[in-house]
Amino acid sequence: MVIVDEGSNPFELSVATELFGLRRPELNRPWYDFELCAEGGAARMHGGFFTLGGVSGLAAVETADTVIVPNRPDPDAGCTPEVLRAVRQAAERGARLVSFCTGAFTLAAAGILDGRRATTHWRWAERFAELYPKVLLQPDVLYVDEGDVLTAAGSAAALDLCLHLIRHDHGAEIATAVSRRLVFAGHRDGGQRQFVEAPIAPVKDVSLRPVLDWARTSLDHPITVTELAARAAVSPATLHRRFQAELGTTPLAWLTGERVALACRLLERGEQNLELVAHASGLGTAANLRAIMRRRIGLTPTTYRRHFGPGAAISG
Repeated sequence: MVIVDEGSNPFELSVATELFGLRRPELNRPWYDFELCAEGGAARMHGGFFTLGGVSGLAAVETADTVIVPNRPDPDAGCTPEVLRAVRQAAERGARLVSFCTGAFTLAAAGILDGRRATTHWRWAERFAELYPKVLLQPDVLYVDEGDVLTAAGSAAALDLCLHLIRHDHGAEIATAVSRRLVFAGHRDGGQRQFVEAPIAPVKDVSLRPVLDWARTSLDHPITVTELAARAAVSPATLHRRFQAELGTTPLAWLTGERVALACRLLERGEQNLELVAHASGLGTAANLRAIMRRRIGLTPTTYRRHFGPGAAISG
């Protein structure tokens, strides 16, 4: 369920519609029951380019399992009391709440984010912190998952968060299939810090892409930071700086994330031998695989395979 309010951004609405609303018969599994709603059944979008009409009223929120709240270019404009009431009631009955970009202002205004981690667009981070000091703002990330409340940073980060939700609901392989249809990275490393406007001196640099591509094809082998640095023809210290600048993370953290993603894909395909999964993904032993998966995604390999492997029950 997406709540659309006066002045809502069309882009984020389109992202939600594309990822959750379109039928995907090629995936051969039940998909989401998607619906739009607005106060009075209509809303004039940002810039007045068009008016969204013929949608459900706010009463439809009462039965939604997941509710995406409104956002707008001017977060100080605020939502109507009726919209905030619908959001609060959804939270009270345990619905999953999602915001894109400045939608975090809606959740905060409804009193849902106090004491929780959340993010919003970097341009509005200072204003958000000023208005809602009780919220644990995370200004450098693309999205924050607090379980029943999820927030995305800038507009394009809505894609990252939607794919994260699909990955949570349907598994990594399905999320990857959807991302390929979108011609969009299934997971973007780093946070929004890499997009913040800042004066920088022009420097000659080359992308880390060749090194990353090589590492992804060699995950079943031990890979050291020194080896990565040699591949990039730089020192280990320089490699660390470039990883932080380009990806917002460290080489080892990136490698671990890639290894866990590969392990998840193997489990989704039904691989039963955990030692084989651990070896193929470069995570060493089954014990190490269990510890890292539990730390990274909160599930053991066996539990993950039960949820997302062949024959797993998938909710639409």
